[in-house]
Amino acid sequence: MAEELSHASRYVKLTKDQGPMEEIKPGELNQPIDVPQLHVRKCNECGQPLPESYLAPADEPWTSGIFGCAEDAESCRTGLFCPCVLFGRNVEHVREDIPWTGPCICHAVFVEGGLAFAAATAALHGFIDPNTTFLIYEGLFFSWWMCGIYTGIMRQSLQKKYHLKNSPCDPCLVHCCMHWCALCQEHREMKSRLSDETAMPMTLVNPPPVQEMSAAHDSPSTSANANHQVHLEMQAL
Repeated sequence: MAEELSHASRYVKLTKDQGPMEEIKPGELNQPIDVPQLHVRKCNECGQPLPESYLAPADEPWTSGIFGCAEDAESCRTGLFCPCVLFGRNVEHVREDIPWTGPCICHAVFVEGGLAFAAATAALHGFIDPNTTFLIYEGLFFSWWMCGIYTGIMRQSLQKKYHLKNSPCDPCLVHCCMHWCALCQEHREMKSRLSDETAMPMTLVNPPPVQEMSAAHDSPSTSANANHQVHLEMQAL
């Protein structure tokens, strides 16, 4: 008894008068908790989670200027005489699921066809009513801006893919004002990017040789196992 009194209890008994009781409302304990570790940044293109140390790449400049068409003679000739083919190739490189023939045909119908129709209207200026000529040119002007928006969207997709900045201005405005120069610049940019990717060194790792055991080492072990066989029998209790 004396030993129990000497060692005082470490537990304290609380009463109702020592502190107010908190009232818990129904459903209060089931509220969602904000966990910062669950807020993971994801890539806008592929949706994969990004590490905490990831920094978005800065806007990179183009490898060539908008007026550097003479730097690549092949794309310059193709863009001058067959811009529809060059546009189709550019779209195929940006979006691999789209063949180049579809954009090429659309470009040939709306851009080259519109220019040919405008030239024919100008040649027959005296034979067509002026009001009709005005309406034709107004429709062609509107179609040109629509084609500039479509080709500008493709240029914007290229800029997102390689993190390129607007050069020299908005992609749609570039194609509306300098369509042929923009096609050549985009082709040169993709050509230089693809050449850089193919030139990267690759490391080849050869697998180790397969190890096999000869029959001479296996025969003693198999004969010993054959001589020492264990027979198990099941008996009812």
